[in-house]
Amino acid sequence: MSKSQNPMTGHMSGSMANFATYKRFGKNIIRSKAFEPKDANTVSQKAQRASFKLIINAYESFGGITKMAFPKRAENQTPFNAFVAANLPEAINKAGQAPVIDYNLLTVSDGSIPVVIVTDATIGAAGITIGYKTPAKTPKVLASDEVIAFALLKSGEVITESKARGNQPISTILLPYADINAADVVCCYVFALNADGSNASKSTFVQV
Repeated sequence: MSKSQNPMTGHMSGSMANFATYKRFGKNIIRSKAFEPKDANTVSQKAQRASFKLIINAYESFGGITKMAFPKRAENQTPFNAFVAANLPEAINKAGQAPVIDYNLLTVSDGSIPVVIVTDATIGAAGITIGYKTPAKTPKVLASDEVIAFALLKSGEVITESKARGNQPISTILLPYADINAADVVCCYVFALNADGSNASKSTFVQV
């Protein structure tokens, strides 16, 4: 960096070629620009951009279900931002040559209602049947809560179903899809939403 206080040049500002000029403490300052700017396309930066794109695609692939699944988010936070904050980088597996989503770690809902405890999941001719516990005496667990289950298929379809939690200690919910196979399913989740939609549970990954 060089300085100039030439009465012939007067005040200097702006940039030109490989240098920039400005005035400080009454003196003209000439600062050289970097000849080799930092590479914005490093391996780690590429991986970060790829990870972010994966999370965006996951959010969009769920067909809007996640828009109602983060009701306890900050006032200035959108459901999309809440989803990204919950899953980047926690749900990204970078062990391979390219990052991939670990659906077992993906959070598709969040709140302070206790999680839905899944007991089993089976696939049959009618669809995916998910069994879950309903501990009615647990604080914040209400019979009026809505239990929501959904699955993303490799075809891009999203199948979903909901029902009132009820008072039975064990209950089931069916995701209807005729003649589905486990190989057709990308991921499956269940969560609870209270009656007025103001609170939710964290999502539970369902192994099918």
